[in-house]
Amino acid sequence: MAVKKPTIKDVARLAGVSFKSVSRVVNNEAWVSDEVRTKVQAVIEQLNYQPNRTARLMRTAPFSLAFVYDNPNSHYVIEMQNGILTECREKGFELVIHPTDSASDQVRHELTSMIGTNLVGGVILTPPLSESTTLVQQLLEQQAKVVRIVSGAEPPDELCPTIYVDDEAAGQAITEHLLDQGHRHIAFLGYHKDHKSSLGRYRGYCAALHHAGFAVEDELVISGHFTFDSGVQMTEQLLQQSNKVTALFGCNDEIAAGALYAARKRQLAVPEDLSIVGFENSPFSRQTWPGLTTVHQPNAEIAARAAAMLISLMLEPEQTPKHCGFKLQLVLRDSVSPI
Repeated sequence: MAVKKPTIKDVARLAGVSFKSVSRVVNNEAWVSDEVRTKVQAVIEQLNYQPNRTARLMRTAPFSLAFVYDNPNSHYVIEMQNGILTECREKGFELVIHPTDSASDQVRHELTSMIGTNLVGGVILTPPLSESTTLVQQLLEQQAKVVRIVSGAEPPDELCPTIYVDDEAAGQAITEHLLDQGHRHIAFLGYHKDHKSSLGRYRGYCAALHHAGFAVEDELVISGHFTFDSGVQMTEQLLQQSNKVTALFGCNDEIAAGALYAARKRQLAVPEDLSIVGFENSPFSRQTWPGLTTVHQPNAEIAARAAAMLISLMLEPEQTPKHCGFKLQLVLRDSVSPI
């Protein structure tokens, strides 16, 4: 059996330093302390490490990756950013944070320019940008390394490594929780035909109702955005057109918090008069009163995993990381009561 040759990862791990530090020592670059240089050289000698093509590539490749997003939810962005930063700091990489407008004609130009000028070597795409096959293909044609985060029970294709989050199963589980409490007229707030996370959660909501033998009531499905203000507006619209709803499913916690505010304005008690659930387990769900029953979406962990996959792909492009799926869990609080 052939003995596996030591890699730059082995050297970095044993020396307790980043890949970047090992690369600098191997390439005899400046800005490495004598202590680190001595430690790395000792490990190189111990392992009989021979720099390979990856190490030589690292000499000129950018040590930066980009987190690209179009999302109004500041809590989501901060949690994602922190998760990516944790991995970048551990591996010696820099992070470029790039908010953009996914509907703009300039978004592809922005990203290809970042790649073309060697500003970044890899990109983490989040919804809705990650849902654009055209954008992903264009970045790959520019020799960019790409990792996507998408909504789904499985990766949509094999274009690039993908983290997929099963919104549908979680949407079904939280709707089933409301049904188990006796609720039959359950509203869905935040339907958005172009937002796959919304569609996944909506499909789960529909599946739960159908499995329980109930039809989806169209007047209880309200379109809107993933914001507090939209949650207020959708709830006001819902309560004006229906007096039979006993529970509502906000497509994220901001919507649910807005719904709670709108219910209070109408002097409705939560959960006695109206049960409310959210999605994501953001600070909104923990800072409201009562606390919101929701679905825990570990954004920082998802982001850290995406960063680890991307850094691995940048360092060893011949070894494509495997896709990674996340199942989400219910968090039960006080915003739901039996009917």
